[in-house]
Amino acid sequence: MKLSQFKEHLDQVSDLNFTLPDGSLVPTHFHVTEAGLTTKHFIDCGGTVRLEKKISFQLWTALDFDHRLKPQKLIKIIDKAMPLFEDEDLDVEIEYQLETIGRFGLDFNGKHFLLTNLQTDCLAQDNCGNPLQKVKVNLSNLMTPKPSACAPGSGCC
Repeated sequence: MKLSQFKEHLDQVSDLNFTLPDGSLVPTHFHVTEAGLTTKHFIDCGGTVRLEKKISFQLWTALDFDHRLKPQKLIKIIDKAMPLFEDEDLDVEIEYQLETIGRFGLDFNGKHFLLTNLQTDCLAQDNCGNPLQKVKVNLSNLMTPKPSACAPGSGCC
């Protein structure tokens, strides 16, 4: 989800609810402890240098059970952070503490924001030597009979 879409959805809801991929909810007393631009400058396995930018929000749950972040307050946080985002309409990523820090994509179902699983991928599939699809091989075709030095019935054996 792009930042502009996130802000549009924030305008449509009265409460902020985030659902984890397993269906459980992030506790409603979470805080947004970071809003920022994350930049990843890297080289892929095919030798291509890449630059990836995302807007990141970190959700954190504390013992402040009375705290409740409202959508309009989050819009104000986003507006304050806009200079950091370099006025780009980038994909939003959410960080949330599970067993380790989890990074999630973001979707919306009309009522709740859905934290979606991210997947790794090879970005250079056409250039790194891994086949795009698994090649099915019939093992019986791999076993070719070796020519024998003697033909059957020739009496050489």
